[in-house]
Amino acid sequence: MVDMTWTHPYPSQRMPVLAGNMVATSQPLAAQAGLRMLLRGGNAVDAALATAIALTVVEPTSNGLGSDAFALIWDGKRLHGFNGSGRSPGAWNPERFAGLPEMPITGWDTVTVPGAVDTWARLSQRFGRLRFTELFEPAIGYARNGYPVSPITAGAWEAAPEKFGHMPSFARTFLPGGRAPRPCEHFVNPDQARTLEQIADSGGEAFYRGGLAGRIAACAKAEGGAMTADDLAGHRGEWVEPVSVDYHDVRLHEIPPNGQGLAALMALGILRHHDLRSLPPDSADSLHLQIEAMKIAFGLAHAHISDPAFMTVNCHDLLDDGFLEEKARTIRPDRAAAPGPAPPADHGTVYLTAADADGMMVSHIQSNYMGFGSGVVIPETGISLQNRGHGFRLDPGHPNCVAGGKRPYHTIIPGFVTRNGAAQMSFGVMGAHMQPQGHVQMMVRIFDYGQNPQTASDAPRWHVCENGTLALENGVAPEVIEALRQRGHRIIGGDPVGGYGGAQLIFRLENGYCGASDHRKDGQAVGF
Repeated sequence: MVDMTWTHPYPSQRMPVLAGNMVATSQPLAAQAGLRMLLRGGNAVDAALATAIALTVVEPTSNGLGSDAFALIWDGKRLHGFNGSGRSPGAWNPERFAGLPEMPITGWDTVTVPGAVDTWARLSQRFGRLRFTELFEPAIGYARNGYPVSPITAGAWEAAPEKFGHMPSFARTFLPGGRAPRPCEHFVNPDQARTLEQIADSGGEAFYRGGLAGRIAACAKAEGGAMTADDLAGHRGEWVEPVSVDYHDVRLHEIPPNGQGLAALMALGILRHHDLRSLPPDSADSLHLQIEAMKIAFGLAHAHISDPAFMTVNCHDLLDDGFLEEKARTIRPDRAAAPGPAPPADHGTVYLTAADADGMMVSHIQSNYMGFGSGVVIPETGISLQNRGHGFRLDPGHPNCVAGGKRPYHTIIPGFVTRNGAAQMSFGVMGAHMQPQGHVQMMVRIFDYGQNPQTASDAPRWHVCENGTLALENGVAPEVIEALRQRGHRIIGGDPVGGYGGAQLIFRLENGYCGASDHRKDGQAVGF
């Protein structure tokens, strides 16, 4: 049992939730969809999947039926990883994008095969207790009958008309009356309800090898996209062995590449060679060490992470303790180093976690990538497609250079912590390359400074931005900001692109769980 404080020194509208069964995510209706499965006798996987499916309806600004997904599942005895990211269309090659400064951001040339639906089916088949169709009931109800749009989701929706309003199928589906719905307005998506029923009844097959797949392929052909029925039919997510590092007396686990969880592991591996516990938690000295470790980890991650079949460096070599100790020695306590490269920002991800009284815990994340993703919506289906192809590089020779049948660098990462080989915490911090930074900050606050999960989530955050500048959230003391500036950190004001993320955490107690949900999102932790 961790010796944890229960004071709440940071401004917040939330309190930790203590219960024997738990769900936490970024939208209340979705959290309650998962809770309904637990009350029905389902397990944590059933709850997580019902939550994930509902999120495609009630938070479409961040995820959809055309998203990718990753998951870590503690079955009560061991941890399992699932990589549900899709590959690029087989016809893609560097010549297709010749002359462009970077991969496109919108349209069909950003769309890789969506993996979320397959992820739901595969997790349910292996671990679920309830019928697959039951998991869709809350989402189908919200899509068919409508729901009141929550405030933060409505705020994210406001950018959609300018970016995607010229795309007829998007406008018809997501811009009723030609505009984004406002907070508390009722939004209905009957097309998505019908599609969800087809996915549920077919066990996901309709999306990859049935009628829905045919509609996706036909739309791609009509609009100049390269995705084919064969690309969809060939998709199958993969069970993977998580990668991990020890941090004091706990162990952080992440999905291996093509996700960027390796960045969080490298940063923690560097930080364990510094004595953070001797420094006050919100001091310039502590923040400086964390930030510098993250910059080093980002530089390594962006240089090497890609589809693992194309990586030229073994990820375990990057986690070698001698290598990370050497990197730790390069950090000067009085001076900020020049920033390494960081991946481009996004703000289109949802994270959820669930745990049940039998000890099963799930860490699950799914994402469009950038808001509504590509903007491509398959007519009369409610299927919005991600733009994960933008994560590829165009420079020849880079392991992440675009090619056919390849998975791009992925920003989304679920996290999981064990202690002495047993589950301790399921957590994530959605929000672009804020995600590994958020993982590091949660780990440090909880396991170095003993803060409870809600306090760790409430605390002001730092964010190393894409261009190497440093954003500091309101609440960081002025004297700390000045001390960091004096060390050479290029500090910017306001929210960075992608913001400060959104944490959801479930921490295992001796009896039950402590759940926490970020006040920066609409969501909640719920349990019984």
